[in-house]
Amino acid sequence: MSVAPVVHQLIAPDVKLGRDVRIFGFVNLYGCEVGDETKIGCFVEIQKGARIGSRCKISSHTFICEGVEIEEGVFVGHGVTFINDRIPKATSSNGKLQTEADWACQRTIVKRGASIGSGATVLGGLTIGENAIVGAGSVVTKDVPAGVTVAGNPARILRRRAAQLHSAAKTPDL
Repeated sequence: MSVAPVVHQLIAPDVKLGRDVRIFGFVNLYGCEVGDETKIGCFVEIQKGARIGSRCKISSHTFICEGVEIEEGVFVGHGVTFINDRIPKATSSNGKLQTEADWACQRTIVKRGASIGSGATVLGGLTIGENAIVGAGSVVTKDVPAGVTVAGNPARILRRRAAQLHSAAKTPDL
């Protein structure tokens, strides 16, 4: 006797999925948009208001919160965490649980062709530039310019494309 596998997914009716999107088990998607031919691995959550472009790969155990926009052709490694609130609190000044009215969502943009390594954390309100690479385990605290490779905690520029080289006495923290 053969039993068909049960795939556990929570995909809310307000999710907009493009053509040929591949979604694996144990995902939670609500109020988001996912572009054509994108692949979403197991144990991924994508919250309302997040947008994922076409032909992206979102690896397992990744959290994409409200306010994140990922453009076309972006790779997001395993266990990447995006953050949309730099001063998180459970309660408001009157001691009650916070509501959406008690905080402002910080928007993050990951530009076309960027790659974010496994285990990276990306703070809110940042832009990761086109074709930039964020090394595994990095903590991104500042904007990442297009075409650079960053790594570390905090992430620092390791290399630039030849066209973007210029003299710098010190490698800046990101």
